[in-house]
Amino acid sequence: MRWIVLCTKALAGFFALLVLATCIYLFVAPPDLLRVATNYSAKMVCSNVFLAGRDPVEVQDIDVQAGGHPILGYISIDIDEPSGVVVARLLGLFATGTAVYREGLGCASAPDGDIARLKSISLANQNIEQFTRTSKWPMGAHNLKMDNILANEELIGPGMRAVVVIKDAELIAETYGPGFDIETPLLGWSMTKTVTALIMGAVLGEDFNVESANLFPQWQDDERRAIRIQDLMSMSSGLQWNEGYGSVSDVTRMLYLEPDMAAFGASLPLAKEGETEPFHYSSGTTVLLSRIWQNLIGDKALSFPHEKLFGPLGMRSATLETDAVGTFAGSSYLYASALDWARLGQLILDGGQWNAQQLIDTDYINWMTGAAQSSTASWGRPEYGNGQIWLHGPDAGVPEGEDPDAGFDLPSDIRWMLGHDGQSIAIIPSEGLVVVRMGLTPSGLGYRPQEMVSQIIKSLKE
Repeated sequence: MRWIVLCTKALAGFFALLVLATCIYLFVAPPDLLRVATNYSAKMVCSNVFLAGRDPVEVQDIDVQAGGHPILGYISIDIDEPSGVVVARLLGLFATGTAVYREGLGCASAPDGDIARLKSISLANQNIEQFTRTSKWPMGAHNLKMDNILANEELIGPGMRAVVVIKDAELIAETYGPGFDIETPLLGWSMTKTVTALIMGAVLGEDFNVESANLFPQWQDDERRAIRIQDLMSMSSGLQWNEGYGSVSDVTRMLYLEPDMAAFGASLPLAKEGETEPFHYSSGTTVLLSRIWQNLIGDKALSFPHEKLFGPLGMRSATLETDAVGTFAGSSYLYASALDWARLGQLILDGGQWNAQQLIDTDYINWMTGAAQSSTASWGRPEYGNGQIWLHGPDAGVPEGEDPDAGFDLPSDIRWMLGHDGQSIAIIPSEGLVVVRMGLTPSGLGYRPQEMVSQIIKSLKE
């Protein structure tokens, strides 16, 4: 019996040492996957609490865990509201992730823990409201059929948070999900890419030159020096990039592990021949565009989106967030109310004009929304525009190689702003129509707003 006792004690000691060693490892050098999870959690809670005024427990339970990764259920959140700092830890102990709120610039991840540097990047001393002009949507005629469409749960989709319909520059219908309203800032995710293209148009002006190359110092001595702004805009730069989510990929590393997102994107090499198609979707290239236009503007870059775009449009709810060094996360992080998102769609529909003021040159808008030939899909037509905008709607649940818009009665001039988890704006110049749909709708649910948009068009013609 004694040897059994000794073996039991030895095994207990071994497992105790193993647990201790694991704890030390997780505390000192946590795996990148855990750090992605905690920084993501801190960032999502920070933005939704400080920008949208939402309950942090609800955000963590619903928004953070929407992707379904099991690790996310074991992360605890601490919020220091006076300092604007949110800290997330696995099991309350490990893989600390931090996000910091700054006035006018929202929240940013602090993957290196440098909170002081983040707090130094702010618009607190710049009165950005001075740029914002009061601009309400004129109300259009009430349409009972439109009410029926927006009350149809299959058409508006699961997890809907807002749907707004603009016809001939008038608001004709809107609906909001429980807990959300006309004022709630909503995350557009990759719809922000199109906004970055609009800002680029405002920077470049009437004589826009998208042929400019030799864009970053670290590219001067290799083949990357030939990459043009146009190549980045149309997602055809040839740069290596992995846009996969749910693991440690290029995009999750950039968003949650790299203090300087643009430096990370610029450090990546060209993909080897045959590894990528000419059109290769990449959030990294959009962040590079942010860095390019900010370099062109210089010291006033942080207030530029408000001065030249959000302010004139009357977008009081808009917050475009930056990374830890002050580069706008132009691939992913614009928060705005559904009606303010609609203003951006209307600006594109009207060729860059708003209230008789030309904010962005019409020729640029026409170029931006034109088809990028590099993106020609297997069904025989381009799927992406020249400037960070889609020529087809969401493809959730669509078999690879099939046209996502096939089977829907949609005009050929439709353009789409699309974002993660079911964000979309359909822009249809021939119909004078902008349809905004916001929500928390993971792609695995297979929802596509094309049928809703088609029904809206049909109802307006009857």
